[in-house]
Amino acid sequence: MKQDQRKKQKNLAGLVKKVRRYGDADAFVELMELCRESMIKVAKSYLPNEEDAADAVQDAILTCYEKLDTLKNPEYFRTWLIRIVINKCKDFLKTNRPAVSLEDAPELHAWDYTQEHLEFMELLQSMDEKYRTILVLYYSEGFRTSEIADLLELNENTVRTRLARARAQFARQYQEEEELNARPETAQEQGRKWKGGDAREKTAGFLL
Repeated sequence: MKQDQRKKQKNLAGLVKKVRRYGDADAFVELMELCRESMIKVAKSYLPNEEDAADAVQDAILTCYEKLDTLKNPEYFRTWLIRIVINKCKDFLKTNRPAVSLEDAPELHAWDYTQEHLEFMELLQSMDEKYRTILVLYYSEGFRTSEIADLLELNENTVRTRLARARAQFARQYQEEEELNARPETAQEQGRKWKGGDAREKTAGFLL
């Protein structure tokens, strides 16, 4: 997974350089599409309402487009972008203001979400607010606890404690969802269930 993240980070850095050097609008669109699920997941950890989260992401995209030249090291683009998303969400919560228009930024393609993404977000919204962002940043986005502490302006020990509690709560929520949707199973279905692993293992799959 770490190797994949390094490869993605290198790819993002290359696109950032193309945008800054040549003003390549297509490269910027590709940047945003590569980061779209990350931005939405982080935004929805703060703003459960779909439209509010989308507005905050749009605001972040415009800021990214306007301020990309201020990024000192393209290798840190993803961290820089996530910090912008977090700040936009906080601003939205403080003022509940409408987000700015994206008319000045390159047009993005329509975003469609995978079923796994939708199920993840549905479970995420059932959790306590203080755990949601940490869970997304660590398990879904691969940030270290020290990086999360910096992004959220928290003590690293606080991040670790919340992370442990968040993982336990997510597993519990997943198990409760499984039990709620349970129905009488045939012997063949039970065999498939045990072969596939228990709820905790499936939860780890969602997070990782």
